[in-house]
Amino acid sequence: MLSEKLTSCGIADTTDIQTSWPSEERLKKGPVVIVECFQEIPCNPCETSCPRNAIVVGVNINDLPKVDHNKCNGCTVCVSRCPGLAIFVIDQNYSPTESTITMPYEFLPLPQKGDMVDALDRAGEKCCRAKAIKVVNTKAQGKTPLVTLAIPRGMEKSVRFFKMVS
Repeated sequence: MLSEKLTSCGIADTTDIQTSWPSEERLKKGPVVIVECFQEIPCNPCETSCPRNAIVVGVNINDLPKVDHNKCNGCTVCVSRCPGLAIFVIDQNYSPTESTITMPYEFLPLPQKGDMVDALDRAGEKCCRAKAIKVVNTKAQGKTPLVTLAIPRGMEKSVRFFKMVS
């Protein structure tokens, strides 16, 4: 059941988000995919691209993807394949004070490794500063570069995008 906030303005709230997150125990084991796909639409690139079969849409291509977080190793293959930009990877083990989030980024200019950016929440509001630690833009990803940001520990459920700072 979608929250009223998601159906009225398109922004997921904590109830919606909780349905797609792995357990705290799994988060502590290393990188893991988060799929925030909340609408039933005909789509399954996440399922067909996952080399570990950790994401399943099933026979009905309109069904929401289900993730077996214990099969996922956070490889990020599915992140660049999602046309809705609804997939990202979290790694809480980056450092004692920071986690990472790897997300698709389809704008120019691309950040460079080391760039500081404003991390944004789902409503587009600045929630913290972040550092670009990896930018991957290869032919294997199609036309969707992946950016990995180091974010303050505890901001994993808030950060969903970023804005370049001039």
